[in-house]
Amino acid sequence: MQLRVFYSTTEEVEKIAKSNEPRINEAITTPTCRLIGVDGSQLGLFAIRDAQRVADEQNLDLVEIAPHANPPVCRVMDYGKYKYEQAIKAKAARKNQSKVEVKEMKFRPKIDVGDYETKKGHVMRFLKKGARVKITIMFRGREMAHPEQGLNVLERLAADLKPYATVESQPKMEGRNMHMTVAPIKGAFDSVDEKK
Repeated sequence: MQLRVFYSTTEEVEKIAKSNEPRINEAITTPTCRLIGVDGSQLGLFAIRDAQRVADEQNLDLVEIAPHANPPVCRVMDYGKYKYEQAIKAKAARKNQSKVEVKEMKFRPKIDVGDYETKKGHVMRFLKKGARVKITIMFRGREMAHPEQGLNVLERLAADLKPYATVESQPKMEGRNMHMTVAPIKGAFDSVDEKK
């Protein structure tokens, strides 16, 4: 046996009013509205029943598009088609939005030359893809007594990356780690690609 719950119309209207969706058809409770036709033309002030009748004659929906205006503005439209178009626009906006990615590369204060060059190459690759890079120097044990070694590594890296990146946040000590963030310079890698 299924239990069905029926809500009174006032509860349904309050539920719709709390959501971000515009009110449509019978959910619109104001006595009058300013009506806009399907083609965007202003039809004037209408009682809600009359505006609903105009929408019903065209087999379309009456949608409240400006509820806070006095009187509220309603439009005759195909609400399903409208929601679909809004979803497509939102998807396109998200697609065109650029995500700034932050990558992290960890170094040690006593890093060897070969390891340094390899890690610097990884940082360059991240910068070339447009990502910001957080560089971390990890200190262990007695290395904490010589933070200047980590600072020297970060300064050396900043100098090597100068043509391709800017230092976004200066070296800063946090606990046992020292951090610095670099951001790519737009167009810095274009001349490198042309040479290849």
